[in-house]
Amino acid sequence: MATHAERGMSAPPEVVFNTATDPDRAAAWLPEPLRRTGSQRLADVDAEEMRARWTCDSAGWSADIDVEPGDAGGARVRLDLSGPDHGLADEILTNLAREVADNLTAG
Repeated sequence: MATHAERGMSAPPEVVFNTATDPDRAAAWLPEPLRRTGSQRLADVDAEEMRARWTCDSAGWSADIDVEPGDAGGARVRLDLSGPDHGLADEILTNLAREVADNLTAG
């Protein structure tokens, strides 16, 4: 079973995509149930299309993220989450938006 969620973010698409694909930042936006296995990995990245897939084979979940240009220089993020914790899609995008905002204010 898969859950789909979308969210606009007021940051350039490249900033959103770079934050989502930075393995060092994953712990900040992946919810605890998806981090607890400790074996999540960035399985596929298409930087040109701004698409990425995070997976955890041992826990049986995957998260596909697509980032597109949005309104007023922002970004639109689509997330497809599958696996046993598929109900976490909105939380993932909320956490990612927070991490993107922190990334912008830090830099």
